[in-house]
Amino acid sequence: MSALQKGVVSQASTTTGIDVVTFGCRLNTYESEVMRREAESAGLGELNGGAFIFNTCAVTAEAVRQAKQAIRKARRENPSARIIVTGCAAQTEPQNFAAMDEVDLVLGNEEKLKANSYRALPDFGVNDTEKARVNDIFSVRETASHMVDAIEGRARAFVQVQNGCDHRCTFCIIPYGRGNSRSVPMGAVVEQVKRLAGNGYAEIVLTGVDMTSFGADLPGAPKLGKLVKTILRQVPDVKRLRLSSIDSIEADDDLLDAIATEQRLMPHLHLSLQSGDDMILKRMKRRHLRDQSIRFCEDVRKLRPGIVFGADIIAGFPTETEAMFENSEKIVEECGLTHLHVFPFSPREGTPAARMPQVRREVVKTRAARLRAAGETAYRHHLSSLSGTRQSILVERDGLGRTEGFTPAAIDAGAPGEIVDAMVAGHDGARLIAAPLAAQAA
Repeated sequence: MSALQKGVVSQASTTTGIDVVTFGCRLNTYESEVMRREAESAGLGELNGGAFIFNTCAVTAEAVRQAKQAIRKARRENPSARIIVTGCAAQTEPQNFAAMDEVDLVLGNEEKLKANSYRALPDFGVNDTEKARVNDIFSVRETASHMVDAIEGRARAFVQVQNGCDHRCTFCIIPYGRGNSRSVPMGAVVEQVKRLAGNGYAEIVLTGVDMTSFGADLPGAPKLGKLVKTILRQVPDVKRLRLSSIDSIEADDDLLDAIATEQRLMPHLHLSLQSGDDMILKRMKRRHLRDQSIRFCEDVRKLRPGIVFGADIIAGFPTETEAMFENSEKIVEECGLTHLHVFPFSPREGTPAARMPQVRREVVKTRAARLRAAGETAYRHHLSSLSGTRQSILVERDGLGRTEGFTPAAIDAGAPGEIVDAMVAGHDGARLIAAPLAAQAA
């Protein structure tokens, strides 16, 4: 589970009449830009009533529910529009979406990136089988590089370096939506970064499903650290390079060296921890133990003092006792986590965890709330620790931006995409309050 976020990440429309609604991870955000371009080239925007493309997420049952809710709302408000559903939820349960009267076409994760998929929309009133165009994702052996010039509505740009996952965590449906791990060739990644940096993006975010598995299927098996160093060496115009999410157990020596020595590599890592208890980690079929996570954070802090850690943690995994959960609570402080993504366990049909003894839903919700409270406490301490410090802030939209450590900051300066040097005066509990240094000098 990589770079996951709840709910709608973005909704963007173009003058061509195509609305792309994106759920889930940063990889989906990048792919939505490719989809928009391909759909436009196929003439989808010329349809009377316009078109909606929903790029869905399958990581939790709640994510699927939110997508279906958004689809129904779009149909009510746009009765003559054509509605296309794609993404991981469409890949893993195509017939559930095809059975919705509101949906005109269901595309798989491979099909959604091809213009031809949008050129032959089925007629209204076709049966569910004709609606669904979803192939076996495990038959896909390569991940092509799709060059984009911009990420609409974004101050930073995402670049896909990898797709799919070879691991089979017992809670995760994502490999069945994305297929096995496959990497984008290094040269293609570098060219995409050059293109986006040349178009004015100051920050580039590398993204993938299991990004630290990058390169295993490429000639010579280069690792993520080599890719990072190559980008920074060959694209001097990149001011800030960020990693979306990593599996710490796979972090290679070159990556650790880059964290220690490359100031343009941002001091923020989001870790796929999932639990702080060894027995639960084993039942999840994770490849790390709690002490390895704690030691990793300690070691990286020695390499890059001030680095900020976020993490995904699941509350209420099957068989989780109170003592096991408390280990997850404690790891927030032991790892020094500040940006927490908490997921109440949600059984996904077809996964081994769905067949394990379940924790009562009210207990799951209570534990998730406790974890979020622990995360909020740690986050407020983090905000307080930055008071009086100088920070480099990338402005995302008017009045708001993020530091190098990915901490939100309110700042009344700069245009979206511009980096502003600022001094932090304090915080409001949710974000830093900063003022540009130039303004202070004046």
